[in-house]
Amino acid sequence: MTLRYLDFDYSEDGEGTGTWDAMASVLPAQLNDLLAEVAQVLDWAHRDFAGQRGPIEEGADWDYDLQCVQEVVTPQELSYDEATRQITAHCGAPGAPRYTLTLSLCGRKVFGETLRQRFGLD
Repeated sequence: MTLRYLDFDYSEDGEGTGTWDAMASVLPAQLNDLLAEVAQVLDWAHRDFAGQRGPIEEGADWDYDLQCVQEVVTPQELSYDEATRQITAHCGAPGAPRYTLTLSLCGRKVFGETLRQRFGLD
């Protein structure tokens, strides 16, 4: 499966546990597609490594962290008044919300090898 939104960065600790971190930022029109892609990755992990998820430091083979924030940008219109020598700010119209999602997967060697193969990760 080719991932359209999630672009993973890889790191590894001294004990060989790999971590794959991805961040995606989308407008409301793409949010459902992004969530579907995340669900496919987590569906795969829960299916192929069923019963093996949990804290790595407690002996589990894999785990994940999923978070999302919604941000709305409201521009500030600035103007300079020569008479008062002051700058004033007025709120402009709020922009469309943007969703920024992060997914972190961590796992042992077999999990990592299978993840890379399944999703074509480097």
